[in-house]
Amino acid sequence: MTAPAQPFPLAAESGTGGILLWVVLPYVCLAIFVLGHIWRYRYDKFGWTTRSSQLYERRLLRIGSPLFHFGILVVLLGHIGGLVIPKSWTAAVGVSEDAYHLSAVVLGSIAGICTLGGLAILVYRRRTVGPVFSATTKNDKAMYVSLTATIVLGLAATVVANLVGGGYDYRETISVWFRSVFYLQPDPSRMTGAPVLFQLHALSAMLLFAFWPFTRLVHMLTAPLGYLTRPYIVYRSRDVQLGARAPRRGWERIG
Repeated sequence: MTAPAQPFPLAAESGTGGILLWVVLPYVCLAIFVLGHIWRYRYDKFGWTTRSSQLYERRLLRIGSPLFHFGILVVLLGHIGGLVIPKSWTAAVGVSEDAYHLSAVVLGSIAGICTLGGLAILVYRRRTVGPVFSATTKNDKAMYVSLTATIVLGLAATVVANLVGGGYDYRETISVWFRSVFYLQPDPSRMTGAPVLFQLHALSAMLLFAFWPFTRLVHMLTAPLGYLTRPYIVYRSRDVQLGARAPRRGWERIG
């Protein structure tokens, strides 16, 4: 849905600044993201963890962690759908632009609020629970600031564009630019004409992804697939007296 008038201040036309922001910076951040993960996995395998603080406090964690993780998962899926899938593809399967726009705005806003609420609970927990705060590093604090800024800017862009500006069709501009980067034919003009809030959201996201490999966020790229194929761990008692009950089949004492 394209707004009849643009209520946002627009950036200048493509120039040196546009080339640096929308051509050079994306490739720099992408290279750091990929190479940073390779370096981290090779030289810091033991640091590839969330550094769980569940032992210190569980009540707030039980609320904030699911709220944040489920919210951010929906946000990521929505971004993948909106940035990667062209408008022509959704139209080809019978999804109108109005239906897509409405579902994207509603689900995106709900997911963004859930993500921000869960993150607020987790940050509050880290600040108010002594042992958790003591285990929080400067790197963690910088990560929380970067992540919060990206989420707030994205939510603000969505809310302002649709409640104040009457809508903005980012699939005609931002999505095209995003795909052009991976086609190795970047088109910065698509971004220099985008609303400033969307530009700031894109910039904060790129910087977050460049910072990503050096934070606890690396755990999001790890799936414990080895647990599906590893053998069971069998425990056997060393006590001479095993009890009155007969052992189950396969659990007989040996040796």
